Amino acid sequence: MSGNDSTATMAREGSITFVGNLIKKGFGFLIIAVITRLVSPSVYGLFILATSIILFVQAFATLGLPKAIDYFVPQYLSDGEHDKARGVILVVFALVLATSAVVAGLIVLGAGTIAAAFDEPALGVALLVLSVTVPFLAVYNALLASFSAIKRLKFRVYMRDVIRPTVRLIATAALLLAGYGLLGVVGGYLIGLVVAIVAGVYFLRENAPRIVGAETTRVPSRPLLWYSVPLAFASIIYIFLGQIDYFVVGYFYGSEEVGIYRVGYALAANLMIFSSSLGPIFKPLIAETKADRAAVRTRYRTATRWIAGLTLPVALVVAFGASAYLSVVFTPQYTVATAAVVILAVGITISAACGGPDGGLLQGLGYSRLVFLNTAVLLVINVGVSVLLVPRIGITGAAIGTASALTVNGLLAVAEGHRFHDVHPLTRDLGKILLAAVPAAIGASAVVLAVDSPYVVAFALPAVVFTLYVGTLHLTNAFTAEDGEIAAQISPALRRAIALSRR
Repeated sequence: MSGNDSTATMAREGSITFVGNLIKKGFGFLIIAVITRLVSPSVYGLFILATSIILFVQAFATLGLPKAIDYFVPQYLSDGEHDKARGVILVVFALVLATSAVVAGLIVLGAGTIAAAFDEPALGVALLVLSVTVPFLAVYNALLASFSAIKRLKFRVYMRDVIRPTVRLIATAALLLAGYGLLGVVGGYLIGLVVAIVAGVYFLRENAPRIVGAETTRVPSRPLLWYSVPLAFASIIYIFLGQIDYFVVGYFYGSEEVGIYRVGYALAANLMIFSSSLGPIFKPLIAETKADRAAVRTRYRTATRWIAGLTLPVALVVAFGASAYLSVVFTPQYTVATAAVVILAVGITISAACGGPDGGLLQGLGYSRLVFLNTAVLLVINVGVSVLLVPRIGITGAAIGTASALTVNGLLAVAEGHRFHDVHPLTRDLGKILLAAVPAAIGASAVVLAVDSPYVVAFALPAVVFTLYVGTLHLTNAFTAEDGEIAAQISPALRRAIALSRR
């Protein structure tokens, strides 16, 4: 695939995923808004604890094998070996179904013990119901990886970002209004997942005919496991990183604080939308040209620069407007998470601006064991900081732990990319992007200091930040010819705007 073709593919598929992420985020906030208004923070916190445990053990269940799909399948498809691509997908589905069924049984056996450890009896009931989701989650993740591997991300978007959250929102609202409480929240989660899987199987069957209709060539499982198992342990650690805050807060405080922290984290996590939008297409694009160092460097720098450029203004809006958005979108009782949101926003932004799309560079280059070692370092940092600070300063300490780990993650990505493949994202063009955030930050602080109403802040802040940010990009001539090519794949209007700015 040529440079222009890869840029077009990354822009086209990334923009499709971005739209899907926006839809998913919108539904996610609606779901949280419904739950926080119909149940107490303690009930919502119990659900978060239960799903955190399920997501953690689910990483053991899959052995990281879904990640083997979007690494090996693109290479086989590039060589025209559709029979081997089919073989990889079938082997992965068979293995994850078998292992996840065993893990689900272990959850059933240990639900009571886990509930007793947290001193939350209702947690055991939630775990018993959610244990059913472990095999479903394994199939779900394998389907998502399959759509990434064949570069048909719109079906991934339909499945993950439209069907699942829509069904979950409707089911959750109906069950809560019927008075089911915690079981209603859990039931909505399960129903949304099952319907999404049914749709995903249909999409894959109808839209990958050359793979579905190919003869199956048996692919040895050993190379798949050799690649995926280190990533499985990395995923376990990474998921644990994402859930450790809830475990620590729940252990030292209780389910109510878990619910409040989860709302704050959900607001800050919006900043990951741009990195996660390019991640599914970035890894296959790196994997198929990993021997071409120049192509890898170009793709990495382009993706990282766009992620940083899109993330920075949103980060400023979230950080400066955290209190206003927590109060307006949810309820004033959640504004106690303001400091946590600001700290998380800083860590996420540094990771996104340095590390590129979802850590896909090292995975695409085949450094799966290095990814595992990185996540082990991050685990030590997050756990150590969180355990040290949460008993002293509550959920703010959990945010500091996560932000510290994310910052290290971004810096490690830059250092290791340069050390092992002589690629890094640090260019003059990226510097212009970072510089544009300075006047936007000054304008944001002026809005927050001058305006008292959270509703006015919520609407005025984005307008001021984006006006100053884009204006600075224009004055510093930060847009490049390549930006125009990428913009053309997203929107003709955006391309014209960039072309005018470069005159």
